[in-house]
Amino acid sequence: MEKEENLKNENSITEKTDKEEIPSDTKIESQESKNIDEEKEVEKTSEEKILDLEDKLTRTFAEMENQRRRFEKEKEEAYEYGGFAFAKEALNLIDNLERSKQILENDESLKNSDALKKMLEHFDIINKNLISIFTKNNIKPIESLNKKLDPNFHQAMMEVEDDQKEPGTIVQEIQKGFTIKDRLLRPALVGVSKKSSKIQHKGEENKENLGNK
Repeated sequence: MEKEENLKNENSITEKTDKEEIPSDTKIESQESKNIDEEKEVEKTSEEKILDLEDKLTRTFAEMENQRRRFEKEKEEAYEYGGFAFAKEALNLIDNLERSKQILENDESLKNSDALKKMLEHFDIINKNLISIFTKNNIKPIESLNKKLDPNFHQAMMEVEDDQKEPGTIVQEIQKGFTIKDRLLRPALVGVSKKSSKIQHKGEENKENLGNK
């Protein structure tokens, strides 16, 4: 009897153990699903890396294109305006010619002499030649006399009483201005007209009389 009971107990224990053990098929399936999940994670990370690389490449190409455009612009400006400083210095030749001409014209010992006339004629020829050379290189003088003052091209140095001109009209050119292509090389130094003090005084009196009425 005791042997039979022992056998029954052993069988029941074995059955419980068997029930508690996980079937091998289930283990394989869970492992496979785990591997699939890991592969998905790896694939997702790779896609993100590819997107990052594409973004970096796009930014790099955009920066290269911007640099190329800047280089082209600088090259064009260097070609077009490379002689800017030289042209500005060369204007001193015209200024010196003009000063020399004025000194000779104001020399009492030379006034109304044939020698003065010949010298002035030569000065004019040299001045015209210089202006012609400048014009061929897109360096042009600024028209000033009898023009309205334009701050973009003219710099007023003095006011001159002139009742025949509208106020702000250029009546004197102290130093000629020049442009190079579409840029200002130097402004023209000018004198502009203003109403005489007598007319201004009369105008103020008329305003006061009208105000009193």
